[in-house]
Amino acid sequence: MESKHKLNIAAFRLRFFFVFLPLHFSKDILMKKLIKLLVCLLLLIPSYFINAQEQYDAHLVGHVVDEKTGEHLPYVTIQIKGTDIGTITDETGHYFLKNLPVGKQTVVATYVGYETEELPVVIKENVTTELKIVIHELSQQLNDVVVTANRHETKRQEAATIVNVISPKLFETTGVSCAADALNYQPGLRVENTCSNCGKTELRINGLQGQYSQILMDSRPVFSSLASVYGLEQVPTAMIDRIEIVRGGGSAMYGANAIAGVVNIITKEPVRNFVNISNVTGVNERGAYDINTELNGSVTSENRKIGAYIFAAHRTRSPYDRDKDGFSEVPQLRSTTAGARVYFRTSTSSKLTLEYHHITDFRRGGNNFELPPHEADIAEQLRHNIDAGSLAFDWMSADSRHFVSAYSAVQHIGRDSYFGAGKDPNAYGTSTDITSNTGLQYRFSYPCGKMNGDLSVGAEYTYNGLHDRMVGYNRDIQQNVHVAGVYAQNEWKNKKWSVLIGARLEKHNMLKKPVCNPRATVRYTPIDGLVLRVGYSSGYRAPQAYDEDLHVAAVNGAVSLISLASDLRPEYSHSATASADWYRRFGKWELNLTGEGFYTYLKDVFFLREDGHDDEGNLLLTRTNAPGAWVGGINFEARLAYTTLLSLQLGYTWQQSRYVEPQQWSPTVAPQKRMLRTPDHYAYVLLDIQPVRNFTISVNGKITGSMLVPHLQGYIVQDEEVKTPTFWDFGIRLAYDIHIYKHYCLELSAGIKNILDQFQRDLDKGDNRDANYIYGPTQARTYFVGVSLKL
Repeated sequence: MESKHKLNIAAFRLRFFFVFLPLHFSKDILMKKLIKLLVCLLLLIPSYFINAQEQYDAHLVGHVVDEKTGEHLPYVTIQIKGTDIGTITDETGHYFLKNLPVGKQTVVATYVGYETEELPVVIKENVTTELKIVIHELSQQLNDVVVTANRHETKRQEAATIVNVISPKLFETTGVSCAADALNYQPGLRVENTCSNCGKTELRINGLQGQYSQILMDSRPVFSSLASVYGLEQVPTAMIDRIEIVRGGGSAMYGANAIAGVVNIITKEPVRNFVNISNVTGVNERGAYDINTELNGSVTSENRKIGAYIFAAHRTRSPYDRDKDGFSEVPQLRSTTAGARVYFRTSTSSKLTLEYHHITDFRRGGNNFELPPHEADIAEQLRHNIDAGSLAFDWMSADSRHFVSAYSAVQHIGRDSYFGAGKDPNAYGTSTDITSNTGLQYRFSYPCGKMNGDLSVGAEYTYNGLHDRMVGYNRDIQQNVHVAGVYAQNEWKNKKWSVLIGARLEKHNMLKKPVCNPRATVRYTPIDGLVLRVGYSSGYRAPQAYDEDLHVAAVNGAVSLISLASDLRPEYSHSATASADWYRRFGKWELNLTGEGFYTYLKDVFFLREDGHDDEGNLLLTRTNAPGAWVGGINFEARLAYTTLLSLQLGYTWQQSRYVEPQQWSPTVAPQKRMLRTPDHYAYVLLDIQPVRNFTISVNGKITGSMLVPHLQGYIVQDEEVKTPTFWDFGIRLAYDIHIYKHYCLELSAGIKNILDQFQRDLDKGDNRDANYIYGPTQARTYFVGVSLKL
């Protein structure tokens, strides 16, 4: 009784933490009412969710083997379905679970690269049951368990929408060091550099700018406008377990800005005891270097009640001057990340998870790097200090029908900046940004005739406080965003059909009325291996400052500044998708073909136009509304694999992004309907070959078609639009594994990035250049070597 009393006190303190922070920030009366509703829901979490279940002298033992070879497999995760009871197989492939709930249970075995296996077993009191598990090796991860489609775990083939998954294998075979670099290897996605001084990156999904995408960290929307300026490049692969991508409208589940899609960065959770240290060093033909070192490790208790994953990464990159004019095209970078993810199983059916990380990021571009930034002709220098953390409590009933999740996440950013030209001593600035997200979700699974029902309801509150100051430019942006929302969705499904209907009602403090975003999808599986899907969703963007507003670019010896029009209206969207997903196994061959059509209409679309110059000669840009725009196209993806010897993945996107009426961003450029920086064609390829044991050859490529890019006056006489050439960016990596002792492994690798040395040829030169006039690959031909020690 005493232990239960202590757990109940802990539960109350946990609920108090979840609601205290958002209440502190909110000042709007309506917001406070909505938050109080969320508080009441959180306080209704029964304390018995964390009470310990009765234990029996009932045990389960066994071993796990490969279906083809009969080899015993180490470190396979074994779990009792519907509980948090689990373990992993030891180095000999054996496992032992003790004190299990008696009765009919389902044992789930999961292992990277193998098909998940579920086996029924009857657990009896005072009996030790033996169960042998045989699992099948997959050439590709075609049926991963994903969470982004419906905010809960679902097999990829059964999800209501297509969910693409980027795994750590892709990080290794392509040699990428951060989330931004990995996202280029997905259909419909492009990450591009939009500033030659500071290296600002922008993610585009299905042809829409970065502000139309929602970036999540462990399903929490803590990527604010300031965080999105460089955020994807600041997340190292050392902390990522996988990245899930949902293309198409996601506002019904994830709120404002999820118009183009959702990118969910899932951090690593401790599974077994290990240590991994790695280094990749690259040097191009000009001597510019990029060095990335990662250290991570995991430790769990024998009963898997407590586990911790600890990670650290450090990256150093020198500036790169492509055209030898003394000004960088790729900025100098020094970034350090350290953090941990810890879980504690409060009972067999509940778990508490804590994650924290700190990022220090310094970057500078321009010229005269040895001098203070205000003594350089052009300098963009930024120093970020980022602290982020989250706390989540999850509970599941013994019959797996009820699931409750309460969570809170916070991210704080401190930024010191210099955006200046002409040795301006007044171009220094500071920014502070805090984002919090708190919510409660309940899910109920129930039988419904020949189908199963899944009802999900939840409430969520998100706060963002931003203060961006640049005294020299008379700029002081103070923005407080409060968004409170409730959502509900129900999915009826079986192996052949699923129908999902849901909606999210959200109140944004910058809008007078609440916004309701509905969602509807249908999945049909006419034959085994063929999945057809159609879907509709709506979304919106509020009239507020976004990432590009918080970036100041050098133009013609001065800078460009963005402001919001006084009559700026919110932007609304309607999105539709239709897809076909086909899986087939031919003996040892596996094939997956996916085709997806998409269409999004934007009403009162945001548009940037030139608005003259201020007294200091700085270019003024104003965000206003255009009547409308649409984006439509087709994504295609193919995967082919032969056991572990060969794996081929191809992706291609054809799309068009057009305004309803011709738009004119500059007085010297003719109005036209085509959106800027959106190619009609782009593609990628990934090829892995293992000709002999322990040796792998990996080839990767990205193809970017022609697009229109704005080029501002300065180095050129007047503004113009430039049609870019097509770029073919290919790389190769060779890797060899040396097995030292048991499962200890040393991997040696080497390769070349951008073999063809594809790079922009018409770069601006000198201090009058347009820093935003940059396109194409951001890395010259680079030779790299790597070493990774896995213990």
